[in-house]
Amino acid sequence: MKVLVTGATGFIGHYVIHELLRRNIQVIATATSISKAQQMDWFSQVIFVEHTIGHHESNLIKKFHNPDVLIHLAWQGLPNYKQLFHFEEVLPLQYAFLKQLITEGLQDITVTGTCFEYGKQEGALSESMIALPGNPYSLSKYTLYCFLQELQKHIPFQLKWVRLFYMYGKGQSQSSILSQLDKALEQGDTIFNMSMGDQLRDYLPVEKMAHNIVEIALQNKVSGIVNSCSGQPISIKTLVENHLKQRNAHIELNLGYYPYPDYEPKDFWGDAEKLHQIITA
Repeated sequence: MKVLVTGATGFIGHYVIHELLRRNIQVIATATSISKAQQMDWFSQVIFVEHTIGHHESNLIKKFHNPDVLIHLAWQGLPNYKQLFHFEEVLPLQYAFLKQLITEGLQDITVTGTCFEYGKQEGALSESMIALPGNPYSLSKYTLYCFLQELQKHIPFQLKWVRLFYMYGKGQSQSSILSQLDKALEQGDTIFNMSMGDQLRDYLPVEKMAHNIVEIALQNKVSGIVNSCSGQPISIKTLVENHLKQRNAHIELNLGYYPYPDYEPKDFWGDAEKLHQIITA
């Protein structure tokens, strides 16, 4: 089996490739920069193909060595969730890229979506709930899913749509709360400014998130939307405190310094029942 991974040099892509290699699966990795890919410890173990989504080429599937499965992680412009370019520029390029691979014969694709597709709905979020995307990024992701569903009516292919909840680990965005916390500790700061921290969220280590994505991608019993989540809510304050314990570090938490983000509800987490059907099968 050959698996094509887009966004290979990104945070999640790095771990997805390691998970595939651990299973002795042949990986075709693609990203916009081969120089960045050459810095990755997996580079010599994969077939790397430099490609920019939006750059038109004929016979893409041949360029990517005729993969059996696609794990599509690539998306430009993150984490600027509110920017209009997500649906003005990125969405059409993403759809054209996927449609071309499908029309050229790819029959099994897994695409990562976002928990933001649920909008400001609170509590345990299940895949059966209506999507209410509330920012350009989540609207674009959900629209891509709808486009692909319509395409399935004309060309048969397997579609698995993985709604990612929060994750943490080495290499994560510098804007993430744990990255900011680590930076404050390394700088010797005595105070860490944050929100009240009582918001409930759903977090997974990035290694577990990558494991889930691969498990979903390599099976064909469950299709459509699948939450990749823990199913267990945790407060942001507890997440921070646990991280400090793991590092055996201390810093005063200045709770309430920042307001709650306006693009997400106060308390939400994923319903993991559909995921468990796959993982335990």
